[in-house]
Amino acid sequence: MPGKRKNYLSWDEFFMGSAILISARSKDPSNQVGACIVDKNQRILSLGYNGLTKGMNDNDFYWNSIGEQTGELDKIKDYYVVHAERNAILNYCGSHKDLKDSTLYVTWFPCTECTKEIIQTGIKKIVYLRMYSKPELVNISKKMLKNAGIEIEPYCVNKDITKEEMKETMEKIQTILKKLSI
Repeated sequence: MPGKRKNYLSWDEFFMGSAILISARSKDPSNQVGACIVDKNQRILSLGYNGLTKGMNDNDFYWNSIGEQTGELDKIKDYYVVHAERNAILNYCGSHKDLKDSTLYVTWFPCTECTKEIIQTGIKKIVYLRMYSKPELVNISKKMLKNAGIEIEPYCVNKDITKEEMKETMEKIQTILKKLSI
């Protein structure tokens, strides 16, 4: 029928856009990661971003991970931060059996720990925006995912999204949203 708008978002664009948008909630100064779990009926089941657990004060922790240089384990952010994929799984309020056969849109390829949880929930497909920065761990995650029969798909087939491009995109979205809220 004539008159339909042509430049609307595809489902993939909408779901990855949702993952990018939720990543803007992260307080992490170096890596903002977002995740969006979608069922086979194109419904968003859950969202998550990398951050501290509920009830913890963001101001009481070393977001710069100074402990990596000093050897002080209690000053390494990774021991306190819950990854976006895990948060999306934990944030789901329904039965975890509902996550079976769903698709995970995530802004950063899952680490090995998140991969285990993705497999356990029955998620069947991962669409990722950019690659995790540790190739040896990516290979382990890929091996587990392949063995579990989970499909892996890059969001951008012909281009690797850089950390800087991701940050720029997030900042543009935040600027637009803040202008609209004034």
